[in-house]
Amino acid sequence: NVWIPAPKPKNAAVMVWIYGGGFQTGTSSLPVYDGRFLARVERVIVVSMNYRVGALGFLALSGNLEAPGNMGLFDQQLALQWVQKNIAAFGGNPKSVTLFGESAGSVSVNLHLFSPKSHPFFTRVILQSGSSNAPWAVISLHEARNRTLTLAKFLGCSRENETEIIKCLRNKDPQEILLNEVLVVPYDSLLSVNFGPIVDGDFLTDMPGTLLQLGQYKKTQILVGVNKDEGSAFLVYGAPGFSKDNSSIINRKEFQEGLKIFFPGVSDFGKESILFHYTDWLDDQRPEIYREAMDDVVGDYNIICPALEFTRKFSELGNDAFFYY
Repeated sequence: NVWIPAPKPKNAAVMVWIYGGGFQTGTSSLPVYDGRFLARVERVIVVSMNYRVGALGFLALSGNLEAPGNMGLFDQQLALQWVQKNIAAFGGNPKSVTLFGESAGSVSVNLHLFSPKSHPFFTRVILQSGSSNAPWAVISLHEARNRTLTLAKFLGCSRENETEIIKCLRNKDPQEILLNEVLVVPYDSLLSVNFGPIVDGDFLTDMPGTLLQLGQYKKTQILVGVNKDEGSAFLVYGAPGFSKDNSSIINRKEFQEGLKIFFPGVSDFGKESILFHYTDWLDDQRPEIYREAMDDVVGDYNIICPALEFTRKFSELGNDAFFYY
C-alpha cells in the first residue's frame, strides 16, 4: 500500500510501516493501519506491506535450505527493496526512508538494523512497544526445530528424513497448518511465540545483543517508545481473573497464580520477590492493586525493560537514540 498526500509531493520523506501480531497474525489492510491521515497531515508518503506469519513465515529446520526460517523477514526485505526502486515515481525520497512498527513489527524493524542486506533500504527507525532483546523476540534454533517437528507430528508428517517432512507439509492445506500451529507450545505458555525469527546465518548472523556489542548494525538514529499498560494486551489471553468483558479485579491469590503462568521457570523465592516489588504497600487494600501489578510486571518484562535496555546500550555506543513513554 502507498499513500500519497495531495498535491503530489516532490522528494518527500517516506515512512514504511510493519504491523505486529506476535509473528502469528496481522495484515496491512486493517483499518487501524490506514495511512492516509498520516500522509495528509505530515505531508509524508506512507507505505505498508504484508509478510508471511506463523509457520508459513517462520517454520525452520536449521541447516536445511528447504526450511531456512525467517521467510517473513525476507518478505519485508523484498518490500523495502521495492520501495527503494519505485518510491521516487510516487514523489518520495529513497534516501529518506523511516521504518516503523509496533510489537512484533517493532522487533522486525529492530532486526533490520542487524541485517546487512536490509541496510541500503532505509535511513532511520522507530520502535514502538517491541525490541529485539525482548524474551519472545528471537527463538532458539533448538526450540524452532522442536516446534517444526511437533507441527509435523500433528499434521501426520513425521518422517525420518527432513526433506520428506518438508514435502509432506507443503502438500497440506494451509488452513490445516494454521489450525495446528497453535498447538506446538503448551496452552499455559501465554507469552510464547509459536513460530518467529531465528539466527539463520543469513538474515540474522547472530543474536542481536551480540551483534550490537560487535558493532555489526546500521549506525543511524532511532526513536523508541513504550506505553503505560503494555501488559494488558497479554493478560486477556488466559491470565487468572482477566477478561476483556469485565473490570478484571483480581485478588492476591489470582496474582500469584498468574505469576506461575507467566514465569514458569522462576523459583518460588523469585516469584515472592516479584510479588513484594509490585505490591503497593501504601495502598494495598485498593481493589485494583493486583490487576495493575500484573499489568506492570508482564509489561515490564516483555516490553518496557527490554526497550529501555536496548535504547541505553545503543546510545552508549555513540548513536543518536531517543525514547518516549
